[in-house]
Formats: sequence, C-alpha cells, structure tokens
Amino acid sequence: MFSNYRCPARSRRGGALIVLLFFAGLICVGGWFGYQKYLDGRDKLAPDDLIVSDVIQGAFDHTVLEQGEIESSSNTEIFCQIKSRGGSGTAILWVIDEGTRVDAGEKLIELDSSNLEIELKEDRIEVITAEATYATAKALVEQAKIAREEYLEGVFKTEERAILSEIAIAEQELRKAQLALGSSERLVAKGLVKSLQLEADKFALANARNQLEAAQGRLKVLQNLTKRKMLVQFDSDIDAQKANLSAAEAKLYEEVQEVREIEEQIEMCVIHAPTAGVVVHANKYSSRGGNAEFVVEAGATVRERQALIRLPDPTQMQVRCKVNESRITLMKQGMPTKIRIDALPNMVLTGRVSKVNRYAEPSSWFSSSIKEYAVTIEILDPPDVIRTGMTAGAEIFVQQLADAKQVPIQALYEHGDKVYSLVQKGPQEFETREVKLSATNETMAAVTDGLEVGESAILNLRQHLTLMDLPEVVANDNSDMLTMSAEMKRLSDMVAKPAAGKEGKPDEVRGDGAGRGAGAGRGPGAGRSAGAGRSAGAGRGGEGGKRPGRTLGQ
Repeated sequence: MFSNYRCPARSRRGGALIVLLFFAGLICVGGWFGYQKYLDGRDKLAPDDLIVSDVIQGAFDHTVLEQGEIESSSNTEIFCQIKSRGGSGTAILWVIDEGTRVDAGEKLIELDSSNLEIELKEDRIEVITAEATYATAKALVEQAKIAREEYLEGVFKTEERAILSEIAIAEQELRKAQLALGSSERLVAKGLVKSLQLEADKFALANARNQLEAAQGRLKVLQNLTKRKMLVQFDSDIDAQKANLSAAEAKLYEEVQEVREIEEQIEMCVIHAPTAGVVVHANKYSSRGGNAEFVVEAGATVRERQALIRLPDPTQMQVRCKVNESRITLMKQGMPTKIRIDALPNMVLTGRVSKVNRYAEPSSWFSSSIKEYAVTIEILDPPDVIRTGMTAGAEIFVQQLADAKQVPIQALYEHGDKVYSLVQKGPQEFETREVKLSATNETMAAVTDGLEVGESAILNLRQHLTLMDLPEVVANDNSDMLTMSAEMKRLSDMVAKPAAGKEGKPDEVRGDGAGRGAGAGRGPGAGRSAGAGRSAGAGRGGEGGKRPGRTLGQ
C-alpha cells in the first residue's frame, strides 16, 4: 500500500527545475541568434550609419580665429599730479561720465584741494618770516662792510696820526735833550756846572730816546700787525654775514617756491582735457578674480602718478588678442585680418597684424600652465561707431591657396605621427589612406597627397574605427637612455670608492636624471586627433602602452 505513494513536494520541485532549464535554453538560443545577426549587421552597414563628404577643389584659407578687445593705439592718459603728503592720497570730488565725447579744454575731473589750501596759508606765513630774516641778514652784511671801512678810514688813521704826533714830540724832546747835554758838558768842562747836572741831562737824553723808540714801535705794530688783525676780523665778519644772507635767501627762495608749487597743485586739482576724445575711466581690476581694485568715482582716493582717465583717439583703433602658444608661431607681422564686432554683427572690418609679442602674458594663480601671447591688429579706416572695450573676433589669414584639394577636418584621423582618412569605394568597400596636409583651418584641411577630388571620405570615423586598417605604431627606441643610465652609475661608483677609503663608508652620490625615461615609449595603436590648431599631448604611456586616437576637429 505504501510502495506506490509519491511525495507532493518532491514532484513540484522536479517540475520547477524542468521549467527553469527550458527557459535557460530559450535564452541561450535567442542570444546565439542575436549574436549571429549582430555579426551579419556589422559586415553590412546601413547607408544612414555613415556621414560622407566629397573631396573638393577650390580656394582655401588657412585662418586663425581669436577673440579680442578693441582699444585705441593712441591714448592720451590723464594722471594725478597731486603729490602725496604724509602718505595719504587725494579724494575725487567730481568726475565726468565715462563714454562722454569731449573737446580740448573741457573739465574732466576735480580733486579735493582743501588740505592744499590750508598748507598754502601756512607757507605764506613762512614766506613772510623768511623775508624778514633775509632783510636782517642783508643789513648785517652792510654793517660788517661799514665797520671795516670805519676802521680803515677812521680808527686806524686816528691812531696812526696820534702815534705820529707822539713820535714828533719825542723827536723834539730828544733834540732838546741832546742840546742840553752838550751845553752841560761844556759848562762842566769850564767848571761852571756841577757833574750832577751832567748826569741828569744824560738821563733826560736816554728817556727822550726811549720815548721816541716806543712811539716808533707802536706805529710799526699798528701798521703791520694790528691793522692786519682787524682786517682779518672784519673780513671774517663780512663772510659770516654773507653766508647768513645766502642761507636766508635760499630759505626765502624755498618758501616762495613751495608757495608757487602749492598754488600750481591747487590749479591741478581741476583737470581739463588736453585733446579731444572719448572719456574712458582708468579703472583697475584684480588679476585674481576680476574684482575692481580701483574705480574712478566721486569719493575715491587717488595717489600720485595714478592714471585717472584715458582719451583714446577714435581714428586710430586696434584689436588686442591673446593667442595660444600652439598657434603663436604662425603669427607674422603684416598678415591680413577680418574683424567682426559682437555689438555690430553686420559690420566686417579689415586690418593687419601690427605686433606679435615675444613674451607671454602674465597669468593669474588659478589659470592653467598654457601660455598666451598678445597679438595687436591694426584696424584700417575704423568707423566712428566702434568704441574701446568692445569685444571683437579676429580672423587672421595665415595662408591663402588659390586652388587646393580640401576635405573637412572630421575626415582625418591622426595615428602615431601620421594622418589617415577612410575613403568609401563602394557600398560596403572602404580603403584607409595616409594623407599629407599643407594647412588647416577651423573646418577644412588642404590635402597635398592621399586623396583625390571627387572621392568620398567618411566623417564619423570614431564610430567606425573597425573599418580602418591602421598600422602598428612602433615604440620609441630609448636604448640610449639605458646607456646613459649605465654610464651615470659607473661615474657614481668611481666617485664613491675614494670617499669610502677615506671615511670608512662610501658617500652617497646621486646622478641627476640617471636612468630616467628608460622604456618610456609610445605603445602600438597610439593615436590622437588633430584639433583646430590645437595639439593634445595627453596619452603618453610607458613601453607597450596605448593611447586612444582622436579624429581631427574633436
């Protein structure tokens, strides 16, 4: 009775397993049929899958498009001429509106002159004080001169005459004494006078002679020494007073010049236009974020020699562009240019490259390491409607070919160091061609070899790279780097051995760059696209590495 009994749960599990196996089989069969259909569809492309363009013959322009800003090549800059005093600047009271067209002589800006006017009053008082000092010093010089003359013509001559009078009296007394002595000697000899009288007359003669010699000595000292001494003193006083006069005169001149300078500074507080032009405020912006560091407006403080206003000449206009370093070598002075202004879309101006800077423009801290160089384009016959600061697009004609084979740049693929194109020979027949280029622009490329006029080139190459027959890219031979590395190691060992003998341990010698670059080659299949004048350096790998290719223009 129990031998024919079946468990219901086991029967249900067996049925579910059979169902799962059945559905798995169906999925495998469907996948196999889908894969076969995919393989069949890959070999047969639909016409809508391909974007095709014919190779054409015609005029070709190799141009470089850049954005720039219109400015005047002849700018009259107005600077603040007010000197900084005490480290503070000068405030702006009023300024003319930007964009106003002015004639020569019109008022442009007015600066605060209140501090200068206070200083002018103080300096005028200093001038009066200096004038008084100068007058006193001048009078003292005259007094010193008069004192010298007074001595020579008065005191000296009076003293000289007094001494001469004393000499005359002394000479007279001497003669009297001589006569008296002679008389006494005769009387003594006759016995009429005693010898005492003779001795008295001798003493009187000696005294008279001494008086005469003393007077003559004083005259000699007066004439030869005293006079010289007094003249030296008087001349010294005159020179000292003249020096004081010069100092007072210099001080007065300084104060007068200071007053005149402040008066001129007060006049400079009101600035007028030296020439006609359009007013442009010399606002200064930060290179780190574009924020304004200084704006010319009422209340702003300006310093000495700071630019306030520019008056560009509207008859001499130019466009200043910044060209990427990858295209700056194409720029040459004199190249023709078409200029289109964003604000005037229907206007096309002509110009020519007037200057190509040899040094890169300064970059801010957040900019990339790619350098840019300034290129100046002169606008020929600029119209009156253009203004400085307008954004303009410059199309610089680097090369013009009258008759050239050309194809869209999307039809070119750079692989390794060569450029290839995929030509459609039939509905399902394609041929990979190596192409030689002479020039490219933003949309087209001039072809010298590899394509013929009328052939159809595939544009959407990225979606159909499997149709291209590209050769393997041979890796770079870097064996010379290995040789250099071995040589550097040998030299390092030679330097380390003597050092080890002296100090007991070898010195650590490291060669700069030894062994670098070994095996750093380009891997097979490495390709890159050639964009509109831009080179892509990314994708350099190690030995045997690969980098994806890019179609031209992407």
